[in-house]
Amino acid sequence: MGAVLQGPGQASVAATRAPVPLVCWFEECRKDSVALVGGKCASLGELINAGVRVPPGFALTTEGYRRFVGEAGIEDELRSVLASADPDDLEALEATSTRLRAAIEAQPFSLELEDTIAECYRKLSLRSGLPAAPVAVRSSATAEDLPDASFAGQQDTYLWIRGIDEVLHHIRRCISSLYTGRAIAYRARHHIGNDALAISVAVQKMANAYTAGVMFTLHPTNGDRSTIVIDSNFGFGESVVSGEVTPDHFVVNKITLDIIDRTISTKLVCVTVDPKTQVSMQSEVPHERQRVQSLIDDEITELAWMGKQIEKHYGRPMDIEWAIDKDMPSGGNIFILQARPETVWSNRAKQAVAASAGSAMDYILSAMLTGKKVG
Repeated sequence: MGAVLQGPGQASVAATRAPVPLVCWFEECRKDSVALVGGKCASLGELINAGVRVPPGFALTTEGYRRFVGEAGIEDELRSVLASADPDDLEALEATSTRLRAAIEAQPFSLELEDTIAECYRKLSLRSGLPAAPVAVRSSATAEDLPDASFAGQQDTYLWIRGIDEVLHHIRRCISSLYTGRAIAYRARHHIGNDALAISVAVQKMANAYTAGVMFTLHPTNGDRSTIVIDSNFGFGESVVSGEVTPDHFVVNKITLDIIDRTISTKLVCVTVDPKTQVSMQSEVPHERQRVQSLIDDEITELAWMGKQIEKHYGRPMDIEWAIDKDMPSGGNIFILQARPETVWSNRAKQAVAASAGSAMDYILSAMLTGKKVG
């Protein structure tokens, strides 16, 4: 029997399929890259390609994660643990977590994977114009930051990491944080199996923030989609995200970008970098700055405008982390650190907002009657 001839369009899929990368740059990612780089990195790549100002960086892909775990020889143990986890037995979960995390963090990277990550970090430092550029190392799990899985914050984030040895160490710590007791319990309760589970790790240039925080493109208290809410504090945004400080609070009309409410809080602590040790740390806000507004009005307006563009691009309300870099000139110093779909109000049926909140049109009509300029 003669050999079967293949036409030019019938080449073997295995022969033509491009290898899955171990690392990739943010700009190579899109919102449909979640399986490769997780929700966080996919969103960062989508933002960059939409023209949003985002600090550069790269991701250890889920393929890189699987390669690392495979070389560590603990795949079967991880699968067994997740399959049998009892989310209500917290003591057993913590003991298992401690054992798994120690095994992961003690495992060295292969020479290939280490060299690949080191080369990307070298290029990132060159792009940043800094030797051993300070970076944030953040998890980007395939089950987090998705519209129907409010899983953000289950893994760890490490700030102001410098030098390739520290970067590699904290990538391992980020991978191991996939197996904290609370993360294992979360997945057990939400029936997220190990076969569908993977993690990517983002290595992103740190914005040397003098002010940072979060922004919602709806009102997180009442779901009012006609407003944008911004919370801010001095230093890195970690103090706002973690709830360690009562931040300044601004409510902006989404149509006119007028600031319609502001609350300047007493901000006792902030997270910043120690200039001597080059390590991120919590410090006290000087007394004379504690009641100072942490954002000027022009920055609030620009942030709100950026929030509108991001919401328009995604077509849904968004939860956004941002920072203002003190090393960059005004007008180009506001950076978006991550953006994910808002998952509380967005998943509810649309309903009228309470009359006390007011709508954007109510605000405009009221301003016209009082002779106030609204645009």
